[in-house]
Amino acid sequence: MRGRGTAVRDARRLRTQAALAALALCGTLALTACSGDEETGAPGTPASPSASAAPSDTASATATAPSSPATAKKPAPTATATAPSTATPAGSKKPPAPGSTCDHKMPISPDEVAVYRYTPEGGAHSLIIKHGNWGCAAPGADAAPFETTGKETFLNIAEDARITAVTPLVDSAVGQPITLQELIDWLVAHPNQGRVFRYHLDSAGVIDSLDQQYTS
Repeated sequence: MRGRGTAVRDARRLRTQAALAALALCGTLALTACSGDEETGAPGTPASPSASAAPSDTASATATAPSSPATAKKPAPTATATAPSTATPAGSKKPPAPGSTCDHKMPISPDEVAVYRYTPEGGAHSLIIKHGNWGCAAPGADAAPFETTGKETFLNIAEDARITAVTPLVDSAVGQPITLQELIDWLVAHPNQGRVFRYHLDSAGVIDSLDQQYTS
């Protein structure tokens, strides 16, 4: 009876060991399968944020990288690049023309006129004149020209007006007294000469003094 009991116990021990060995083998296989799934990645498993971000960052860096060297190589403009086109060569400035300091924009002379002709129209002695101002004297000239402007007009002159004349009305560069009739005779014989006279008007607007200006 004892020998049979021992055999039964041995058989139970063997079955228990076999069951434990089978369980151990299953556990090992299960661990191996799980480890393989984690390494290869199960189908349909979404990629992790870090794994997807890395290629995007790399692509972005690759796309923008060429622009930096191109910008760095572009030469900056310098002032010396345009200097030859704007600089004025030395000695190219023309010297001022003679008489350039003369002011051509002087106002009309208030008391000087160029006398052209005489007319008795209207029953009064009248001088046909043009107003103007003095221009610029040419180099070597004795006097500046009287430049007239506007249209011809007239001024009445009194019969007893005090009048002085110079060349060519008289043979003198200094004012010599003449009469109104002497002035009229000369103007009739030499019309449109435009000789310059300084005048003065009385309260009635009539010339009471007339002095010829020497103009060579």
